Amino acid sequence: VQLQASGGGSVQVGGSLRLSCEASGFPLDSYAIGWFRQAPGKERDGVLCISYEDGTTYYADSVKGRFTISRDNAKKTVYMQMNSLKPEDSAVYYCAADYYGNYVLRGIPRHWGQGTLVTVSS
Repeated sequence: VQLQASGGGSVQVGGSLRLSCEASGFPLDSYAIGWFRQAPGKERDGVLCISYEDGTTYYADSVKGRFTISRDNAKKTVYMQMNSLKPEDSAVYYCAADYYGNYVLRGIPRHWGQGTLVTVSS
């Protein structure tokens, strides 16, 4: 199982970014994928959003209405569109996967990608 996150960068407050998580080595259409983040000097946040294998999604209150998760199983990629970015969204963002969606929801998925840094400046 391999996950490759990309798309991070620097953006001004109110701007947008789209992160991508490219999956390989497992059938993406059978796995739940979640996005997490960790700000410098802080603990990792709980899951931000999840794309379940059945097409349903979950959003934490902190990102609901601003972030959108989607997947393209044919391209083996999961995306997270981030809009209306705030300085407090600055963090390293990670995608993670598990066959059991509940593990992702609980923040203990067994497969993690490397992070991609997002910096939001005012």
